[in-house]
Amino acid sequence: MPLKLSFGRLLIAGLLAGLIAGLLAGTFAYVAGEPRIDAAIAIEEQNTLAHGEAGGSEELVGRDTQKNVGLILATSLYGIAMGGFLATAYTLLRRRLRTGSDTRAAIGLAAAALTGIVLVPFFKYPPNPPAVGDPATINQRTLSYLAVLVLGLVAIWAGVLAARTQTHEWRRATAGLTGFLIVVTIAYALLPTTNEVPGTFPAALLWKFRIASLGTQTILWTVLGLAFAGLLNRLATSSARQTPATAEPATT
Repeated sequence: MPLKLSFGRLLIAGLLAGLIAGLLAGTFAYVAGEPRIDAAIAIEEQNTLAHGEAGGSEELVGRDTQKNVGLILATSLYGIAMGGFLATAYTLLRRRLRTGSDTRAAIGLAAAALTGIVLVPFFKYPPNPPAVGDPATINQRTLSYLAVLVLGLVAIWAGVLAARTQTHEWRRATAGLTGFLIVVTIAYALLPTTNEVPGTFPAALLWKFRIASLGTQTILWTVLGLAFAGLLNRLATSSARQTPATAEPATT
């Protein structure tokens, strides 16, 4: 049976799970991603000097502060926000999910978010490190990214609806995957393709940066789903202990 808790308790559980996920994701990003960003910044500075341009204006926040403090702070805040998003989605959709397990419901929602919010946009518009991208096209690229993100969630929804038209398990899986892929294919075909990576930019560095970025998001959503499910289980256990036992009928 679905766990019956107030939205406030579910939200707190989601925020706490998001904080845990954000800290772990930030740690991974620091180890795997920051060295690639440093290398990309060094390439950008070399290109600037090679073209005889003056260095950029002094940064408001230094690179060391960005890397050692700002990164963990940013991933923690992002994790908390996504934890709130997951708790809200769980509250709104739990009764419509065809599973009696709260753990499966929580992990399933997190997996759906990872697919729609991260994987679908990633394969259309993979992230780029510093020194890659034309500042003049940033608005267009931002709108395109937001569009593919929304369509990624629509694809998840379409897959769920398609799966529910079937009764057998393998048919549900096939229908769900087909519905998902149809929407994603249409989205990829309609949205513009952008490739602003200079031919001189090291391919290995670009690949490692993108893998680190994907790994950070994967860790965040995986830990978020597992942590939220674990907290739900703990809340269920605590709620069951606090429920007064049914009084024994009096004997005469």
